Amino acid sequence: MMTLFVMAQLASTMPFLSPVFGDHMVLQRDKLNELWGWTQPNASVSLTINPDKGGVRTVTAMGKADANGKWTLRFRPPVTGGPYTVKIQGGQTVELRDVLVGDVWICSGQSNMEFGITMANNAKEEIQNANRPTIRLYAVPKSPSNTLRPFVESQWLTCTPENIVKGGCGGFTAVGYFFGRKLNDDLKVPIGLIHTSWGGTPAESWTSAKGIIKDFQKQVEAVEAMNEPGAPHTADLVEQWAKANGPDYSGADVDDSAWDSVDLPARFGRIGLANFRGAVWFRKMVDLPDPLPDGDAQLTTGSNDGIDLNFVNGVRTDFGSSVLNWRNHAVPRSVLHPGKNVISICFTGMSGGAGFTTGADAFNLRIGGKWFPLGGPWKMKKAFELKDVAPVPPLVENNPYWPTTLYNGMLYPLMPMAIKGAIWYQGESNVGRAEQYSRLLPAMITDWRKGFGQGDFPFFVVQLANFGGRSAQPHDAGWPELREAQTKAVNSVKNAGLAVTVDIGEARDIHPKNKQEVGRRLALSALKIAYGKKLEDSGPTFAEADSKGDGKLVVWFHHAKGLVLRPGATSGFAICGKDGKFVWADAKVVGESVVLTSPEVANPVDVRYAWDDDPVATLYNGDGLPAVPFRTR
Repeated sequence: MMTLFVMAQLASTMPFLSPVFGDHMVLQRDKLNELWGWTQPNASVSLTINPDKGGVRTVTAMGKADANGKWTLRFRPPVTGGPYTVKIQGGQTVELRDVLVGDVWICSGQSNMEFGITMANNAKEEIQNANRPTIRLYAVPKSPSNTLRPFVESQWLTCTPENIVKGGCGGFTAVGYFFGRKLNDDLKVPIGLIHTSWGGTPAESWTSAKGIIKDFQKQVEAVEAMNEPGAPHTADLVEQWAKANGPDYSGADVDDSAWDSVDLPARFGRIGLANFRGAVWFRKMVDLPDPLPDGDAQLTTGSNDGIDLNFVNGVRTDFGSSVLNWRNHAVPRSVLHPGKNVISICFTGMSGGAGFTTGADAFNLRIGGKWFPLGGPWKMKKAFELKDVAPVPPLVENNPYWPTTLYNGMLYPLMPMAIKGAIWYQGESNVGRAEQYSRLLPAMITDWRKGFGQGDFPFFVVQLANFGGRSAQPHDAGWPELREAQTKAVNSVKNAGLAVTVDIGEARDIHPKNKQEVGRRLALSALKIAYGKKLEDSGPTFAEADSKGDGKLVVWFHHAKGLVLRPGATSGFAICGKDGKFVWADAKVVGESVVLTSPEVANPVDVRYAWDDDPVATLYNGDGLPAVPFRTR
């Protein structure tokens, strides 16, 4: 009886229906769908789907919760379109209204997928034209986790100018939207877009403990160790480290009258710390009224680049350790009192861009519905430099940059929802580890496919855009190696495609604004591979190179109908002889091949194309799609 009671109590803390399902959602057409949630153990649960208009069959399903209260209903949805009303009953009743049946796509990766529509080219016009009633949007909240998270809270929205600018980094993912818009236009079916991404994160963060390659075994073990009973919290370890290496200025009675005065929020470079790598204490006094306002208290310091320990009247509220991770720290009411209260922050900057990265409106203490601004003058004192102390403890706990944490918290809660496929824009944070990435990305794709349990669903990858330096002479570089790893990964798994963007980036901006073309190229791959449309989805890809000893190297290509070289500072091709010294080559298109020569290479044997961080890209096919960068050596 006690066990049943505990299980019932546990089920009562979980949502009756997982929040990934809701009003305005899209159910995946032509597949077995699953809905799930939690209720009393062994309770019966039923589902009915009725059309809002007549003429379409009613769908029903029955099921029963397990001993832990988890229930799952499996059913095939009605015909494509809608809207439908979905009714679930089982101890309580939930109705989902305005539900469509179409195709559901996962949109994931790092900042170039997170990049919102308000920052894209022609943003004003694109937003005004975003009245797309059959495109539906769902944004997964940022929720890294050391354990598999059963659900996340969010909601489906109809695509409108008002909704598409909500949340995220400048609104809904621009790449995802432009991809979905192309499919919606061409297929005339509802499209559901589930956005789950986080800027700056590596691919290993998005891979499960079971699916990740062995390279990350020690980090995975560290994550799992945090789940053991009695394991120390990362915040405790960081506080111990900070106080062991420098003075403790967290208390309310510290004399800071002789400290420097600076205006916050600001990055280190704006407050005289441009070259400082280490810990700094910031303190501010805030006057609170008598009586205190009713309600919970929260300290907000916006998004920060560094490690911050936060104290109110000497009591630690929480800590943060993620770049651009918004800091909302719960403050126990018991530590607050009318009159003078002291907020202390021990901030450790690890890089030149460290500091507080948002505006003054994100700096505040809130009690109930009353806000107390904290932007403005603060006291500041250096504590220690990193070079003089032991390394920072591993920031393992719910760290989005550690292996598995985003799979656990931002992907697993979606599984095993029925989907059509996924698009992926990531790789910048894995530059420098190309060989590893060529193994990691296929493992991640396989991992996702196992998690969703729908076979080898289509998966499309954006290859890294051009960015950074352009060398005067051919050379080795990190970004082309990562692009090569992406090509290898896509070629090693089924039902995958590559959207080449090496010609539409921005040399000085890692976040290029032309997301329309990125989305279009992804959609071309989807239309061909996922939907069987007869069209060209790829630019020229290397087939073979032939050297006949006459000073010419002939390079043949697939996807080469209408092959053309566009003008550029160079041809983009480099060749070498047996000595391995690459030089720029002259190039001439002959049919579906390119003939390469150079007066500096008598007998060329190897070739590279678009092999630089910001390469010259000149080769296209007749469909206007750029060649895939490659090398033979």
